[in-house]
Amino acid sequence: QVQLVESGGGLVQPGGSLRLSCAASGRLFSTLHMGWYRQAPGNQREWVATIIAYGSTKYADSVKGRFTISRDNAKNTAYLQMNSLKPEDTAVYYCKAQQSTLGTTYDYWGQGSQVNVSS
Repeated sequence: QVQLVESGGGLVQPGGSLRLSCAASGRLFSTLHMGWYRQAPGNQREWVATIIAYGSTKYADSVKGRFTISRDNAKNTAYLQMNSLKPEDTAVYYCKAQQSTLGTTYDYWGQGSQVNVSS
């Protein structure tokens, strides 16, 4: 089983930056597809960014050019660098790991990290 522990959330002013971290247990981190999602009050969960096992990245249009997803396989950790933050970025951010084993796909979720962007 993969366990994900998030850290790095908090309060930041508009235009500021935060970096979220997602530390994963297990020995197969380098084979996991990692992603970040967010959910604001009253809204559905939305996809933010993905980094696949071999490093290719994808971003939602709403964060493209401002957010960067990365991973450090030696530390079993994925990151979301958030720059030029806007009030509409306020949400609970969730890390997700996707593992495929013998044709079966499993999703694992972090506990969530609150990000508040406010003056």
